[in-house]
Amino acid sequence: MYRLFAALPVPEDLHDGLLALQDNLPGASWRPAENFHITLRFFGEVSHSAARDLDDLLAEIRCAPFEISLEGCGWFGRREPTAVWARVRESDELRSLSAQCERAARRLGLAPDRRPFTPHVTLAYCHGTTPDDARLWTEKHHAYRSEPFWAGGFHLYSSHTAKGRASRYEAEADYILG
Repeated sequence: MYRLFAALPVPEDLHDGLLALQDNLPGASWRPAENFHITLRFFGEVSHSAARDLDDLLAEIRCAPFEISLEGCGWFGRREPTAVWARVRESDELRSLSAQCERAARRLGLAPDRRPFTPHVTLAYCHGTTPDDARLWTEKHHAYRSEPFWAGGFHLYSSHTAKGRASRYEAEADYILG
């Protein structure tokens, strides 16, 4: 079984700016720069044969390369923050690419993703962080903006967890846009 997701990589030249946001948030488990990505669709646990079929379906996706930028920060979780992130500026191209990944998942027979697509780069998972702490952190970093970058392709990643350590993500397949 593979734990898989489709995502756009975040260019290395943006890593320092994102790492600079990782400060002064009680309960934050900061993500390493090599884990920065923009999830298009999380597929979950998939068998080896289903992973091969998914690879074929993702290879059929057609989308022109497009520009992306990051702007502002936010958090997930209603009663208690579960993660903080840098917001990805929305675009029709990004939304279309995510929708095509969702269609591939459904063609594979996976359940629809119940959560609305909220493009972001996860900076930390939170444990015991209060909403007030998350709000203060978000307000402190609301003016964050990255330089625009070009989305020329995406990856099918596998996620490997290790007890007490950050998950490790490995690009299993690459898909060029265009």
